[in-house]
Amino acid sequence: MSAFVTALGWVGAVTCLVAYVLVTRGTWAPTSGRYQLANVVSGLFMGLVAASSGVWPSVVTNAVWAVVGAHAVMVVLKARRRRQQEAAERALAAVAEAPVAAVEPVPARAVDLAA
Repeated sequence: MSAFVTALGWVGAVTCLVAYVLVTRGTWAPTSGRYQLANVVSGLFMGLVAASSGVWPSVVTNAVWAVVGAHAVMVVLKARRRRQQEAAERALAAVAEAPVAAVEPVPARAVDLAA
């Protein structure tokens, strides 16, 4: 079990470093869902290793790190949902405001033949 926890700690550390590099290089935005999710994962995994080692200041720090990241993920998802809803409302409004095409009347003779 100890090797598994240590492996998770390494995954968390690498995730944290890679996310930091991607934000620093401008590949990811600091407010992106990917970056915040990486913070959640790294905080949880590194906190798990710290807990198994009894390093409680690190456990608390990583737990707070993960909670802040989870809150940021929720904010990002809420904003995305709001943007999608606004886009759908704009599309419906555009359809409602679109002019109705004039329909040409059917000639009377065509109506007689149909009967």
